[in-house]
Amino acid sequence: MSKNALKRIAEALERLAPAPQPEPDFTQATAYIWQPDPDRLVPVDTVSRVDMVQLIGIDRARDTLLANTMQFARGHAANNALLWGSRGMGKSSLVKAAHAEAVREGLPLVLVEIAREDLGSVNRLLAILGKAQHLRFILFSDDLSFSHDDTQYKSLKAVLDGGIAGRPENVILYATSNRRHLMPRDMIDNERSTAIHPGEAVEEKVSLSDRFGLWLGFHPCSQDEYLAMVRGYCDSYGVSIADEQLRAEAVEWQATRGSRSGRVAWQFFVDLAGRQGIAV
Repeated sequence: MSKNALKRIAEALERLAPAPQPEPDFTQATAYIWQPDPDRLVPVDTVSRVDMVQLIGIDRARDTLLANTMQFARGHAANNALLWGSRGMGKSSLVKAAHAEAVREGLPLVLVEIAREDLGSVNRLLAILGKAQHLRFILFSDDLSFSHDDTQYKSLKAVLDGGIAGRPENVILYATSNRRHLMPRDMIDNERSTAIHPGEAVEEKVSLSDRFGLWLGFHPCSQDEYLAMVRGYCDSYGVSIADEQLRAEAVEWQATRGSRSGRVAWQFFVDLAGRQGIAV
């Protein structure tokens, strides 16, 4: 093949290749969403969150995660955290509220959300974040879980263990899940019962959760805690309602939903505020 032909092929390949992405400008926001192919960090101007004081009934988890977050934001040692348990009990809200507290104190902490299906690109993301040594990053993966044939969990180990290169010291992982071991219990039991070496069959996946230094459990709330959540929202947003009426309406609301949680409390409050013509 002639030199001219090789040159034309090289030029054609250059045109087909995506243009290199500019280095992120982390002055745009304090929170970003990772979107691969092409790799980019999309700034989030306004993070959807609630204030820390409105997270009722999860005092131990709140205090533990906040202390861990502040340690990390100040450049000290801190653990990766797995927040697991009941739906709607404030797991993701707590992560965002802890980040907000650090930002409020002027600490250089940035929240970066990565979707479970994008974990295959996490090494590229870590390379980008590791270059911004003047900042600290919480890598946040919400509602994390893995199915029987899912291999994305292997990419997660790059964040937890770091591999040969090691995880950048300015990055920590917070993940939420409804499952303590990040995979369904029936899959764990099924693999153990059918494998030649039952212990080894699920060890790799189950041990993934063991790599989190902090395990914070979230359990169903009592009716008193549920009502306290609603009252807390009313007080914060200036919604006026008598205790007897609040109790009757809130209990009826949760009965129609068939569950009690922080999410159900918020949904009832939104309906209540809307009926009173109050924006939230």
